[in-house]
Amino acid sequence: MKIALPDPTGHLSDYRLTGTPIPATPMGADPARVVFSAAHVVADPFTPSDPSGKAAVDWDSTMAFRRHLTDLGLGIAEAMDTAQRGMGLDWPGALDLITRTRAEVPDALVFNGCGTDHLDPAEARTLDDVRRAYVEQVEAIQKVGGRLILMASRALVRVATSPDDYISVYRDVLAACDQPVILHWLGQMFDPALAGYWGANSFEQGLETALDVIAENEAKVDGIKISLLDKDKEIQMRRRLPASVKMYTGDDFNYPELIAGDDQVYSHALLGIFDPLAVAVGKAMGQLGQGDVAGFHATLDPTVPLARLIFGAPTQFYKTGVVFLAWLNGHQDHFVMLNGAQAMRPLPYFTQVFQHADQCGLLSDPDMAVQRMRRLLAVYGVA
Repeated sequence: MKIALPDPTGHLSDYRLTGTPIPATPMGADPARVVFSAAHVVADPFTPSDPSGKAAVDWDSTMAFRRHLTDLGLGIAEAMDTAQRGMGLDWPGALDLITRTRAEVPDALVFNGCGTDHLDPAEARTLDDVRRAYVEQVEAIQKVGGRLILMASRALVRVATSPDDYISVYRDVLAACDQPVILHWLGQMFDPALAGYWGANSFEQGLETALDVIAENEAKVDGIKISLLDKDKEIQMRRRLPASVKMYTGDDFNYPELIAGDDQVYSHALLGIFDPLAVAVGKAMGQLGQGDVAGFHATLDPTVPLARLIFGAPTQFYKTGVVFLAWLNGHQDHFVMLNGAQAMRPLPYFTQVFQHADQCGLLSDPDMAVQRMRRLLAVYGVA
């Protein structure tokens, strides 16, 4: 099977598909790691609302995708940035999503993003403003029986003046949590407004503050997700975590190595890239659980070039590649995103994502994927 694809100059050449689709294989009842996929949302393409306005979600397709993830044995990290939280999905929309997912898959492993995104950072004046915003979301999510991922706060960056301010705010917010939470250290490559998080100008300074927060509140912390796209920083931190606290890799560039681990410790996973890679993840984690480390790497390692492409700079627009693959694979009938985000990558990006996905077996129905790719090319004027 082949398709004519354009290069960046518009010149067409035939690309012949070579990949063998990975079958949907659940990861098994006793997985070697705790694995979450940060799941995307499906936009309603028929809404009359302007893309820059209130989010309009296709709830049936969005919930169907969550069933797809749970059928493979993956946990769901709900209402995170992969769901365009803060980039199309506001707090009321996020709470609606959290509530619906809780009802749809009540027995699944689901943790939910909890932040301060309903507080405009420009209107935050004091640490108490940030505390109140966090606790409002904590209480709302816990009211519907949800577990928490405590997300980084743009408002806290604005008003905090020292590491002690972060320690104080996290102490008070964690005190309001009724079960252990996952902390999230999100780097500025994902959100430029988070530069200087933990009141630090360097990773080393930020690391010490984050570890202080964990040490003071160990009983309230299930783990920490670190999203800095730097495996050495993650390894450095996970070697210093208390034994009771998990490291959840957020490194979409180096996840196979970090999940496999070294002679001291390994990482669990909470990744946006595990949304389009779900079938490969199910297979690979089953292999790892059976002690087949070579098989684990043989399944996941070939997906890394695709992940690095999808998460290439500007990294915050990685969601476009995630939803593009969901469309190619038939999880939704269109390639429309909240906030018009389908337009945030150029055509060569899509052609490369298509090729990489084929080569690592992630086009579940190659015939359908080719047909849909041709439809996208026609939109760009490719005959």
